[in-house]
Amino acid sequence: MSLPLEGLSALVTGAGRGLGRAEALELARLGAAVVVNDYGQPGRDGSGNASAGPAEQVAAEIRAAGGTALAHTGDVSDFAQAREMVESVIAEYGHLDILVNNAGILRDRMVFSMTEDEWDSVIRVHLKGHFNTTRFAAAHWRERSKATGAPVYGRIVNTSSEAFLAGSAGQPNYAAAKGGIVGLTTSTALALAKYGVTANVICPRARTRMTEDVFAGLAGPADGGLDPLAPEHVAPLVGYLASPAASRINGQLLVVHGGMVAVVERPRVRAKFDSKQDTFTHDELDALLTPHYAERPAGETFGAAEVLRLSRE
Repeated sequence: MSLPLEGLSALVTGAGRGLGRAEALELARLGAAVVVNDYGQPGRDGSGNASAGPAEQVAAEIRAAGGTALAHTGDVSDFAQAREMVESVIAEYGHLDILVNNAGILRDRMVFSMTEDEWDSVIRVHLKGHFNTTRFAAAHWRERSKATGAPVYGRIVNTSSEAFLAGSAGQPNYAAAKGGIVGLTTSTALALAKYGVTANVICPRARTRMTEDVFAGLAGPADGGLDPLAPEHVAPLVGYLASPAASRINGQLLVVHGGMVAVVERPRVRAKFDSKQDTFTHDELDALLTPHYAERPAGETFGAAEVLRLSRE
């Protein structure tokens, strides 16, 4: 019996630790040949010297389990290195079929204290990093499709966050980058659908090096069972979205953690108000909108309550 991803090749970025590692292992378990990318810096803020160690370790783990894997240590935020990263998969396996973008860093600070470099570095790694690999993978699929005159097999799974959905006061750079990734994904999904490629985005909740502060007060299971916040709860969804079974899923946003997957709807109109004049006056808007928002909890951001409720059910 063949495996779901047998004969396919995958590139997983940020795969030396945490979520990326679990995703690379899952894709390999499902039969894909995997290029494990990780820049290998020890600090979650992107500090420290780059190292081949994390990527090499995961690739070796895949090979020890009978799978096929190579390590790659390129920087996703560098346009030329991202090109080389995609080309290395094609050179080794003949084609790229699956791209999982996961690489990221954190430089948290309140918006009134954030430096330009703290903003730029997070946007560069998360948002530009997602774009860089997507750009070259998309060109590869488009060229293949035009050469054959038929759709090709292509899957993109991007990584956003509930920080974008529900807000995160100390992470304006991270939340903005993750929101941008959603926009990049939906645009890519529309652009590449005719070539047979799908692009989807997940908001995972997992205990990793990136989230050690967020979940510091939540202990793992006392009985030694699988942690509800383990990255292994997220990886199966990534494997599914990368598979032929998910061919009809495109441009979607899914929240995933602890054995739960929630499909998030695109924004809907909550209320609509029409002016009785040629255009609104201040007094008319005050009479319409002030009572409407007076019914909502003070300080609630757009859609936050609904998103948090959905993700906890």
